[in-house]
Amino acid sequence: MTENAAARYQQVQLRTSNPGEILIALFDGLFKFLLLAKHHMAAGRRGPTGEAISRAFAIVSELYCSLDHSKAPELCSNLSSLYDFALDRLTKANLKRDPAHLDEVIRVLTPIREAFTTVVKQQNAAAPSNVR
Repeated sequence: MTENAAARYQQVQLRTSNPGEILIALFDGLFKFLLLAKHHMAAGRRGPTGEAISRAFAIVSELYCSLDHSKAPELCSNLSSLYDFALDRLTKANLKRDPAHLDEVIRVLTPIREAFTTVVKQQNAAAPSNVR
């Protein structure tokens, strides 16, 4: 029953969030699955490791597919390269069972998450003054 309540809360939260908040939630989920994969990998649990890496891969793929190159071509090109790198490292981590590849993804994408978080906070702080 608690799981149902949590799932309903998450659905409401996503429906009422702006695109920037959803982006941050995606990054939060990505890092959650990366850390979970590292934990399972260290414990030698192949199935849960693969599942966590697969979920991280799906999130990075979604981030990659959501890029709008017509609005910010240079930024999207740079992010595409980073996401390609992350997808490559996730694949290698899964094949070789090497947590160092997961650490590389975390190292490369952490500054991106922090930058997006800063921008979203600034936009959310400015939003109430624009609404009348």
